[in-house]
Amino acid sequence: MIDIGAQRHHESIANLRGVAGALVSEECNLVFTSNRGENTVGIFAPDEPAGLVRIPVGMRPNGLSFDASRDLLFAAHVGDPGLSGSFTVAVVKVAARAVIAEIPVPGRTRWTIVDAASHGCYVNIADPPQIVVIDADTLRISRVIPIPAVGPHGLDADVERRRLFCACDGDTLVEIDLDSAEITRTVALTGAPDVIFFNSHLRRLYVAVGDPGVIEIFDTAQFRRVGTIATERDAHTIAFDSSHDVVYAFLPKTHRAAVYLDSE
Repeated sequence: MIDIGAQRHHESIANLRGVAGALVSEECNLVFTSNRGENTVGIFAPDEPAGLVRIPVGMRPNGLSFDASRDLLFAAHVGDPGLSGSFTVAVVKVAARAVIAEIPVPGRTRWTIVDAASHGCYVNIADPPQIVVIDADTLRISRVIPIPAVGPHGLDADVERRRLFCACDGDTLVEIDLDSAEITRTVALTGAPDVIFFNSHLRRLYVAVGDPGVIEIFDTAQFRRVGTIATERDAHTIAFDSSHDVVYAFLPKTHRAAVYLDSE
């Protein structure tokens, strides 16, 4: 946990095996973690980490998204290619601390986001390259969006302008119309990406690329690269503080977090 006022390490939460992702709901004052090493998701309040609750889910949970209006947490599982039926998305009713559905998907999952306007949970599938859309009401796949690049990975959206951004292992950033599901634009990346975040204030997209170790910054209006920030090789995880336009890059070799302030 990082104190964003003082920009320093505040606290660490132990005993979460193989954490692959963390998701914060400011609206509900909750933090969710996908604990890939123990096949659970964790739920706790940021001011009370000792109250952590673990919920068993499917095999190797990874990407998380939360629909606060329905109190539903979606956990996408990496699974095991050698184990039939292990590529799934678990749906957790948060108040009940219980899994209410497990939805089969056609391949290894990556990241996932919820779009409240379309009542959809969007899940990247690495192979075959596509995004599956899970209807948050019926908890069934309602749409499949083929992606014209290898390995859909990072995922975020400009919900106001109805745009979905998908960063792919094939060194490509793809823009998709959220309503029509049509591919609208693509642009090349300098390497295989991982986490991405959209800044709605500046209309910029931050893309973490572990090799060579950079954050690429894209103007989403023009859909062009406007900057590149050097991080560290294998630094593929970032976080974004939308209230201050600050990006955090986590540096695995030197065990630091680098802090970058964006501005107009």
